[in-house]
Amino acid sequence: MGYVLTAMLARLPRHMQGHLGMLAFSALVAGSFSLGAMAAPFISPLALTVVRFALAGVLVGAVAHSTVGLRRSAWRAPWRYGVLGALMSIYFVLMYWGLQTAQAVPTAAVFTLTPVMSAAFGWLFLRQITTPRMALALAIGAAGALWVIFRGDINALMRLEVGFGEGVFFIGCIAHAAYTPLLRKLNRGEPALVSTFGMMTAGLVILALLGGADVLATDWAALPAIVWICLIYISVAASAITFVLMQFSSMRLPSAKVMAYTYLVPTWVILWELALGHEVPPWNVLGGVGLTVLALGLLLKDE
Repeated sequence: MGYVLTAMLARLPRHMQGHLGMLAFSALVAGSFSLGAMAAPFISPLALTVVRFALAGVLVGAVAHSTVGLRRSAWRAPWRYGVLGALMSIYFVLMYWGLQTAQAVPTAAVFTLTPVMSAAFGWLFLRQITTPRMALALAIGAAGALWVIFRGDINALMRLEVGFGEGVFFIGCIAHAAYTPLLRKLNRGEPALVSTFGMMTAGLVILALLGGADVLATDWAALPAIVWICLIYISVAASAITFVLMQFSSMRLPSAKVMAYTYLVPTWVILWELALGHEVPPWNVLGGVGLTVLALGLLLKDE
């Protein structure tokens, strides 16, 4: 499906391809927060992530082999895939660990802090310059994220009362922010599908070494249905497809603009929560969500 999406986008102007790719990315990623929060209490984060990478890797590998091909030249300097795979492994394991105690919307708000960090990594790895307007947009987006994380309570902000789950996930978001500019820096002309497959294969090896015991200790037959629903969704929609979309868009947009679409994730999560019959966040939290959408608009406007 990710290949079909990128093939459809290829007919549009190059910059529009990147924007629409990331719009789809943000909607799909949002679902993993809502479903992940429902499944996280029933399974080890390591076991969940191992199976996620295995299922998604098989899917991406099969599509890559049957379309663009898996040429030997794509495996030059395989350490590149190890770096990318390690970063995404850290991100996903800490995400599901955090969701064991944090709610979906505040966790998604933490995710919106990644553009600020991605802009910093973009300068470090690619010397990409953040313009004054982009810096303003990143500041507004970060303010909106903090608004949601601290639930509109200025006293909680002053005391830095961050939940354990949100704190754990923030560390994972640092890894995700570094991943985006490194995609471009480490790419040597490989198609998005091939690079994604390499990253997922390396990530699976790392995760299997660290989480093999958790996989064996899990009573898979006794898991509730929500875990399997979550696994299928995150393996196909929120892994295989989103990895391809991010790789595709990273080749067409600056890192800060790619990660700008994370500002839409809390809005999508609220819609997911409504669709799943969950409670809507308090009204005072919605102001922070509005700031993140404003930041997205500023970041996407051309200089």
